Amino acid sequence: MYAVIETGGKQYRVAPGQTIEVGTLAGDVGSAVEFDRVLAISGDAGFSAGESVKSARVRGTIREHGRSDKILVFKFKRKKQYKRTIGHRQAFTRVQVDEIIG
Repeated sequence: MYAVIETGGKQYRVAPGQTIEVGTLAGDVGSAVEFDRVLAISGDAGFSAGESVKSARVRGTIREHGRSDKILVFKFKRKKQYKRTIGHRQAFTRVQVDEIIG
C-alpha cells in the first residue's frame, strides 16, 4: 500500500514504515504529524485518486530536524570582473510514515 502526498509544494510517494525528508515542519522530535493533502492511494482495493481520497490522511512521527549538505552558488558576468559565491543549506525534517488512513 502506498499514497502520494503533497507538503511544502512537493509531492512524495510514501508507504507505511518508510522514512522521508520533507521541508521543515513545526513540531518536536517524537511528536506526531498528519498530512491531510493526499492526492492518491493504491492498495488492496486498487488505485483511487481525486475526490474519492479527499478524506484520506497519512500519519507519521517526526524523527529528526536537520540541514542538508551545503551547495555553492557561483554567479559571474564575463568581462565585468563580477563574481559572487553564495552557500546554501536547506533545512529538512525527517518523518517516519506510520499509517495511511483511506
